Amino acid sequence: MNKRAYSYRLRLEQVAGIQPDSPQPKPIELTFGNHDDIFQIIERLQQRDLFQEPEQSTEFAIGLKLFSEVMLKNRQHPLFEEFAPAFREFMQRLKTS
Repeated sequence: MNKRAYSYRLRLEQVAGIQPDSPQPKPIELTFGNHDDIFQIIERLQQRDLFQEPEQSTEFAIGLKLFSEVMLKNRQHPLFEEFAPAFREFMQRLKTS
């Protein structure tokens, strides 16, 4: 893992399925690095009160940081070629709003 990155562990566990008797998938746990302090970002987004439901700020921050770090590490991948400029613009707007 990159020494200039924060290290995180995330555990995703399904607590209920759509069908009450559906089998529960095995939880997923991953360790990953990110160049940002995600807890600090969560706190800032919660203070800004962007969404109707407060916990959505946490969901948004985690999803955004997971996605953006993968995109950053794979910036030459053709999948991100058209999307990257719009994403940069989105991030600038988010940081200034």
